[in-house]
Amino acid sequence: MRQIGKQDKRPEKPVVVAQFGQGNFLRGHADHMIDIACEHGVFEGSVAVIKPRDSNSGSLEAFERQSCAYTVILRGLKDGEKFVEHRVISAISRVINPFVDYDAYIELAAIDSLRFVISNTTEAGIVFDGADRLEHRPAGSFPGKLTQLLYARYQRFSGAREKGLIILPTELIEKNGTRLRECVEKLIALWELPGEFAAWVRETCIFCNCLVDRIVSGYPTREAETLERELLGYRDELLVVGEPYAFWGIESERCEEVRKAFPLDKAGLPVVFTDDLRPYRERKVRILNGGHTATVLAAYLAGLDTVGQAMANPDIRPLIEKAVYEEIVPTVPLPALEVRAFADAVIERFQNPFIQHRLLAISMNSVSKWRARILPTLKDSYAATDKLPPCLSFSLAALAVFYRSSERGEGCLIGRRGSETYEIRDEAYVLDFFAAHAGDSADELARALLANTEFWGEDLTALGDLAGLVGGYIRDIELVEGKSVLCAIRGITS
Repeated sequence: MRQIGKQDKRPEKPVVVAQFGQGNFLRGHADHMIDIACEHGVFEGSVAVIKPRDSNSGSLEAFERQSCAYTVILRGLKDGEKFVEHRVISAISRVINPFVDYDAYIELAAIDSLRFVISNTTEAGIVFDGADRLEHRPAGSFPGKLTQLLYARYQRFSGAREKGLIILPTELIEKNGTRLRECVEKLIALWELPGEFAAWVRETCIFCNCLVDRIVSGYPTREAETLERELLGYRDELLVVGEPYAFWGIESERCEEVRKAFPLDKAGLPVVFTDDLRPYRERKVRILNGGHTATVLAAYLAGLDTVGQAMANPDIRPLIEKAVYEEIVPTVPLPALEVRAFADAVIERFQNPFIQHRLLAISMNSVSKWRARILPTLKDSYAATDKLPPCLSFSLAALAVFYRSSERGEGCLIGRRGSETYEIRDEAYVLDFFAAHAGDSADELARALLANTEFWGEDLTALGDLAGLVGGYIRDIELVEGKSVLCAIRGITS
């Protein structure tokens, strides 16, 4: 079987994007969208990929063997039917390891057509490192490398205002563009670079805040041979698998300028340009993330192991749908039809038969997740209806039961589900609290949990009769393992 290569790509375009990161997400999301936009004629240019870290992982050799060609397979449900689509991506034209060839990296700054920087360097990538120096080849941190690139571009084009860049970080942290700009500004000051350069960065470079959403599971190790033989007809070392759903929100005070330069939406792609991402972030956090957090611990206690199993269960699915549609959706500050459509997409994504999303993986750090994803919704729902939302209240009881243990493991507590054990992973102070209260009665545990201001930032016992409601749900869950969880859920959803 032949290997994918140059013969599979469209003609090469000038470099327009410098991309920090060669991982699955960027190739299955950003580069996939850019490739479609190029095919539709609304965007012209290619991507130069930069390896952001000096490590043995993330080798660039496969890119070189395949002339940067690779395939994205999207699999999931669309309108209730199984959907499979594959596409050869031609967007990437070159890959650069700045730790091996710094000159090739810094020469990107001199490319006249360069207009964008895209990044996904993990949440730890956008950090200020005071050990970075301009003369390093390259700087160790991503902000350091970016500052070197910007300064080289400023010098190459003598500070021309039209040569500023649009920066689109996709790291999963809030205000990622703002934080990246702050790191760059600190480095400019640390390195004592000219004030004119600082002004050029401030006035001509646009640091956007981005919100991205797509599950990209990456290389399908177990299925690769079958997919190559039955679907593709060629070998592809860079094959990426993801879900059909995608969203890219781009926030800037100059959003119309960014949209004009980066008009991916004109190719029918799910890209939104706005001066305020907060409603879209709330929509994602409350419905998608909150839908998980509100239900996965109860589903696990009921004997299930994956999100797909939970969606197929006749008792758990009604809990998920009631929590999402009746308790979460009404609190999202966007038009009702738009929010409902997003919720419909989330429910369909939860049913994706090609993704085995394990409940225990989602369970990690559930206390901070509940605070961020559920508590604001619960409070808003209570304020609007003067009633405590039962499903969201039940989720806190399920959390209490899931965490209730005094048995210690290595960096975790050990929980028990019937004859099985599972690891409870969270911050040390969280585990210490539950170990100390493992012997409490249901009501005592509920009151202690809700009164823990270190967890919630406030005393939740003041929120109506939430303590009594949660205590009652804890008793219901613990009557008989597994079956009683389902009985309690039936009482909520009937």
